[in-house]
Amino acid sequence: MPRINNPKPPKRAPKIDTRRGAKKKPCSFCQHGVGTVDYKDLAQLRKYISDRGKIRGRKVSGNCQQHQRDVTDAIKTARELALLPYTQRTVTERRGGRGSRDDRGPRTPRPDRDGDSATLADTDVMLDDASEAVEVFEEAGATPYAEEVSE
Repeated sequence: MPRINNPKPPKRAPKIDTRRGAKKKPCSFCQHGVGTVDYKDLAQLRKYISDRGKIRGRKVSGNCQQHQRDVTDAIKTARELALLPYTQRTVTERRGGRGSRDDRGPRTPRPDRDGDSATLADTDVMLDDASEAVEVFEEAGATPYAEEVSE
């Protein structure tokens, strides 16, 4: 008799249905005798879209397979015609992120990398005319054009 390398795993106990006795949600389209789902009926289609814009599944919505397919096609058509949005704008309630500086106070200017070169931001001078800019740059010790190199 040949030797079996892969013995069969032991049989498991059958799964116990925790929803025993619970009725399945009836399809609202079948209940009301609706033949087709209209893509222009936005109030009805919004019931089958989540708050973030996703199409709800069959188990959540309770539709039968045919009507769920019709709802999905109607939602996609309404989105294509800009009657429904693809996504909903969400508002976050948590603090933080890139732009929040509440807890750290106002931003201070960065120090120079060299430490000794002055910039226009350090002088705090309001210029009325562009001709004054060269004078302010020269007083600050900086050159007005980066391309100029002293020889």
